[in-house]
Amino acid sequence: MKNYPLKSKLLLVATTVLLFSCAETPKDDAPWVDLFDGETLNGWHKLGGDASYAVKDGAIVGTTTHNTPNTFLTTDEMYTDFILELDYKVDSTMNSGIQIRSNSLPTYRDGRVHGYQVEIDPSERAWSGGIYDESRRGWLNPMTDNPAAQKAFKQNEWNHYRIEAIGDTIKTWVNDVPAAYLIDDKTSKGFICLQVHSIHEDQKAGTDIIWKNVKIITDSVSKYSRTSPLKPIITKNQLTIDEKKNGWKLLWDGKTTNGWRGAKIEEFPEKGWKIEDGVLSVLSSGGAESAAGGDIVTTDLYEDFELKVDFKLTPGANSGIKYYVDTEINKGEGSSIGLEYQILDDNLHPDAKKGNHEGSRTVSSLYDLIKADVNKPIKPIGEWNTAYIISKDNHVEHWLNGTKVLEYERKSDAYRKLVSESKYAKWPNFGELDKGQILLQDHGDLVSFKNVKIREISNTKE
Repeated sequence: MKNYPLKSKLLLVATTVLLFSCAETPKDDAPWVDLFDGETLNGWHKLGGDASYAVKDGAIVGTTTHNTPNTFLTTDEMYTDFILELDYKVDSTMNSGIQIRSNSLPTYRDGRVHGYQVEIDPSERAWSGGIYDESRRGWLNPMTDNPAAQKAFKQNEWNHYRIEAIGDTIKTWVNDVPAAYLIDDKTSKGFICLQVHSIHEDQKAGTDIIWKNVKIITDSVSKYSRTSPLKPIITKNQLTIDEKKNGWKLLWDGKTTNGWRGAKIEEFPEKGWKIEDGVLSVLSSGGAESAAGGDIVTTDLYEDFELKVDFKLTPGANSGIKYYVDTEINKGEGSSIGLEYQILDDNLHPDAKKGNHEGSRTVSSLYDLIKADVNKPIKPIGEWNTAYIISKDNHVEHWLNGTKVLEYERKSDAYRKLVSESKYAKWPNFGELDKGQILLQDHGDLVSFKNVKIREISNTKE
């Protein structure tokens, strides 16, 4: 009895501390919306392969199967800016991921799912929470320099992901440990997927990955965003991991005029072009061809190559990317001479309805010679598009946003016939140089460029 008052005091103190702690726990007033109702797969559909998904005990269970590609349980809705949280448990032998801002387009690899993937990686590499670009550019934000995040993943237990995609910034957390911090503006809108990765024949089929508590914020997203202590990985005017491995190099460094000069002068133009915030822009001067700063060309020559350029049009604008250019040809008025990947606002610029071959002056066409595929996936004016040109052993292809839009054989009889019927007929051996410069055109309209990259291909001709 003698100790009773002391016990009572201790109990009172403990109770007071507990009540105070509960009162101090912040209430989550964020406008979360459940993406999974716990009972059905309503609001989701399957893309890609034939792995199975089912609802068991209030969770989504994805199960591996042999002889099928990656499979994706995909939201019916498309999302731009959002915060996504979910829990998952994965078999230790599996690889998986959460697709965000992803798409499936008929023109892109026959509808293959592509876009950002937040990695689920139970292997010894431990890159869970990293950001991979599925079926496009490969790794963008690996976990190589983030040991804390690598250790945060719990093997054979439930793990919690938080994913923020706001503007050009993607941030991830693994069990509340900051994992990835990426600044990249390749895709601003797409669906969300839960992936079951394909497996090899020697891997066991029937292994599971389980997801639950899948919820999203799409309203006032910035208000609920968290600060990340990580240094961001910025992809603009940088080479990706795969590009470095495969011999790509920056053709423009994003900051200076190094490697470029005016097509008709020895230095870079003093006017007509602007470099700002990692973007190279030819300025508007009334729509005249090469009348302001003039075209710019590389100081180096290229034979067989792959070229990638992101470009952005303004309403009614005209420009182009030329290759196999010889600046010694046509030193008079107008643009330097070379094969041209056309850049154009097809809806507003009158050139879209001109050309010796109908439609051969539309965007991504081989200017005045070959019309690009009518189903080309052009993005709206004001958004970035990606031009890709490959020339190897005189076989040339034009691609737009991951879709091949035309191909031809340089120096062939068919090619020479097209030239003979075009505005280029007056230039002997037009487009048949073995080596030439790359050119960005000044056509008097505001057009911007970034991520200008090239890979020289080993010459295989005998």
